[in-house]
Amino acid sequence: MKITGKIVTLGLLALLIAGLGACDSISSDDVGTLSVSLTDAPFPTDLVAEANVTVTKLEVREAGGTGGSPFIILTETVQSYNLLDLRNGVTAALASLDVPVGSYDLLRIYISEGSVVMKAGPTYNLTVPSGAQTGLKLFISPAIDVTGGLTSDLILDLDVEQSFISQGQGDGITGFLFKPVIRVANASTVGSLAGSTTDTSAIAIADARIWVAQDSVVANSYSDANGNYAILGLPSGTYTASASATGYDTVVVSIDIGAGSQTTASFELTAQ
Repeated sequence: MKITGKIVTLGLLALLIAGLGACDSISSDDVGTLSVSLTDAPFPTDLVAEANVTVTKLEVREAGGTGGSPFIILTETVQSYNLLDLRNGVTAALASLDVPVGSYDLLRIYISEGSVVMKAGPTYNLTVPSGAQTGLKLFISPAIDVTGGLTSDLILDLDVEQSFISQGQGDGITGFLFKPVIRVANASTVGSLAGSTTDTSAIAIADARIWVAQDSVVANSYSDANGNYAILGLPSGTYTASASATGYDTVVVSIDIGAGSQTTASFELTAQ
């Protein structure tokens, strides 16, 4: 399977709302569509079968908004996702709504609960402190501009590896803490990285870790069963990209990410 980096929207639950209140009197030049998708910076799943979250509300704030509540509700539909289904470039649609033309700088996402289902063992039900009541604030930098008649896209990357913190290791895991770590990316200002990991005989390497960094790690991924990986929502710039796997030497390369484009980097790992 070749990963192209194109955003694939799962048919889980796509919300399409025709407008805001008195939209019949608003011309198409006065509104544009804001679309929000969810993906996961994945981690190896040798022990975990599911990592679930339930989203109950999503709203956005217009930059410099005045009067009343500055937030626009994008959806209040309860939506549950297994984040392990959202790996290597796969996304799920959270909301798509016509909103007034303008600049938006903050999302607020309400997560009521989470759970981790072990492959051989119990299910751990988790809670989000204040997550269901006050929401988690996600600043959009740079702010996203909604233009009349066009669609502007945001990608939310919920990092399972950092958000679901295991208590214990291996067979000694006794539970998980849930502290959501979410990166929000303005699709018009970011690019993606995709490629494959193989050994020196061109045999695919699964579960190789790939990460991109500048001063620190920005995002990471793990290769699938066919050795393919993809990382979405990378701000344009120059990075180091690294790949490693158990029993192999680490490979490091320099990459350039351009806004709205995909960079390909495939890694050939040498056995130790």
